[in-house]
Amino acid sequence: MTEFDDRLRAALDADDEAFLKELDSERGLFAQIGDTLSGPLGGWAKLVFVILFPMSAFMFYAIWQMFTVEGTREIILWSVGALAALVGVGMTKQWFFERMNLMAVLRELKRIELRVARMEERG
Repeated sequence: MTEFDDRLRAALDADDEAFLKELDSERGLFAQIGDTLSGPLGGWAKLVFVILFPMSAFMFYAIWQMFTVEGTREIILWSVGALAALVGVGMTKQWFFERMNLMAVLRELKRIELRVARMEERG
């Protein structure tokens, strides 16, 4: 057995096995969002999630104003505001879903680590 195998087996303690057993079932969207909000960057994810709502509300308000105001200058200003909010909402959602994907990849890596450790025990 190599030093890497020893370190891997030591790193996979009972907490890791319990975590992996919890992950055996398919994870739904809301469960993945919950995992994202409680991970290592959970505070940032919560902040982004909270900021997303007023940004979305402003986007819809700007779109509404864009169609109801009089004058070309106001239409252009509200259009630019709506476009900026749309880009902000899109980028925020992209970051959030990339974070969810990262958590899913880390979960799979933990499973692989556990399987490798179990194979080494048998072999």
